[in-house]
Amino acid sequence: MSELLLDKILGDRNEASLARKLHDLGHHGGHVETLVVSAEDLPRRRFHARTDHGTACFVALPRDVALTDGAVLHLTDRTAVVLKVGAQDWLKLQPQNGGGLELGYMAGNLHWRVRFEEDCLLVAVDHPRETYLARLHELEHEGKVKILG
Repeated sequence: MSELLLDKILGDRNEASLARKLHDLGHHGGHVETLVVSAEDLPRRRFHARTDHGTACFVALPRDVALTDGAVLHLTDRTAVVLKVGAQDWLKLQPQNGGGLELGYMAGNLHWRVRFEEDCLLVAVDHPRETYLARLHELEHEGKVKILG
């Protein structure tokens, strides 16, 4: 499989029309991939990298285009590639007292990107951390989830 050429920025993931399209991908069998770039590499215009799904990419942007956190670099009916500056921050949650089902339902319903580590659910922090904590407040208060970090 050849590299995916990323040669333009389509907009920001928070722009209303793009946010809606990215959200809809999850409902129609597609997925949003994240391309993580360190802050030091942000000024670069040409480089090879892999998304969090393992897709090989070649970024080749014009000199007058600046990479920013949340930049949408690719979008089709099946997949999207969004730029993330710096290491991915993860919220570590441990279900308690039978709260795993509710936590899983919440994470799926809100389309949170997750991964698993032993008996914990890790949620990718793509928005302000307070947004996630507010959603989890009731489950934490009821003793159904423990927030570890």
